[in-house]
Amino acid sequence: MRFSVYQVSRKGGREKNEDRMGYCYTRDCGLFALADGMGGHPEGEVASQLALQTLAAMFQRDAKPVLKDPTRFLHDSVIAGHHQLLRYATEKALIDTPRTTIIACVLQGNAAYWAHCGDSRLYLVRGDKLIARTRDHSYSELQETLAQVVPMGERFNRNVLFTCLGSPGKPVVDTVGPMIMQSGDKLLLCSDGLWGTVEDDEITAQLAARPISDAVPELVETALRNGGAKSDNVTVLAVEWESAEDTDTNRGISTQTLGEEVFASTIQASVGAGSTDFDELDEAEIERSIREINEAIQRSSQQKKS
Repeated sequence: MRFSVYQVSRKGGREKNEDRMGYCYTRDCGLFALADGMGGHPEGEVASQLALQTLAAMFQRDAKPVLKDPTRFLHDSVIAGHHQLLRYATEKALIDTPRTTIIACVLQGNAAYWAHCGDSRLYLVRGDKLIARTRDHSYSELQETLAQVVPMGERFNRNVLFTCLGSPGKPVVDTVGPMIMQSGDKLLLCSDGLWGTVEDDEITAQLAARPISDAVPELVETALRNGGAKSDNVTVLAVEWESAEDTDTNRGISTQTLGEEVFASTIQASVGAGSTDFDELDEAEIERSIREINEAIQRSSQQKKS
């Protein structure tokens, strides 16, 4: 498996950045995820971090080195993140529960699978075409879809969501896949700080015309300019898929030399106070997995130099 990845997060005009992003991989499988902690509720940055930690920990447990059922994994790990937020709120005796959106994608074999809850988005661009995009769990997006069938009245605010992680009811989790990938396909995961001020056509055009290392920074700067002084947090994680047949070994990350038990992650292991234990995976195992990333990256770098 070989891929290139580029990620960036900017605070914009907000007091703090409540977005989180990261990725994990084994020799034969990769997980890419982004979460946007929701304002108006306590500790949005904790909500987004706990959601990603849960995904990463379950990925480490289940990807040996592949996931038996990527779609089931995505659904179950997103729901597990929701339960972690409820548990955190109970332990902290919070009046309200921290809440977050989430978008997560698994790349395994020659296919992509993804799941989302809320309005953080995934875009799949092939050549100069937008092949797929997630549909937001917002009343405005639902209204826009229904308007194609029946006339609708006054438009809803796009920020009003009907589901998220940490809400009182069971979250709605949409899953897609398998989507067969082609060499050069680009996946972009982003918070609403990007798509809220940059149109889909521009996102597609930038990804089609430039490498992700150039396109992503330009898109983020455009979002910040368009958002002005009160710009939302803008967070983007982009992946370019490169098939196993590609001969240019100097591009991106190659997992071909990793052992079956190696797990690497860029997702922070701990947010401090609060339990993140679940099932049979404990805190020590999560912390050990983070240390392993240095070894994995070193091996990848040595391969590129040889």
